[in-house]
Amino acid sequence: MTLDHLRLRVPLALAGWGAVASTALPGGSPLRWIPVLLFVCFGPGLALLHPQRGTLRPAARIEAVALAAPLSLSLAVTVATTLFLVRGFSATALLVTLAAVTTVAAALPGLPLPAATRGAVGGDGGRGR
Repeated sequence: MTLDHLRLRVPLALAGWGAVASTALPGGSPLRWIPVLLFVCFGPGLALLHPQRGTLRPAARIEAVALAAPLSLSLAVTVATTLFLVRGFSATALLVTLAAVTTVAAALPGLPLPAATRGAVGGDGGRGR
């Protein structure tokens, strides 16, 4: 694992736990809801998509960021629904579960992106087929 991978993976893994820690702040404080909102909207998706092997070219980076929000929100809805069904839903339970999933996902290689398989990663100048 290279230093570049660690520079991306460690902040992604810590972002969720920072969002969990921010829930200790007063309820209406922007210092509480901004980290939680950003993490829930982007954290899990970026952890699943972005830690790719090799250097991502611009097309694959744009694709990872564009897909991160829908993937993160889908995961959050799935976790929230599951917690509701087992009668264990709370904001803290949701955040802890998402933080744990993000931490595990950041330790694994990212999902292959279509732009990456079409030459956005590698030396063919983006002309992959």
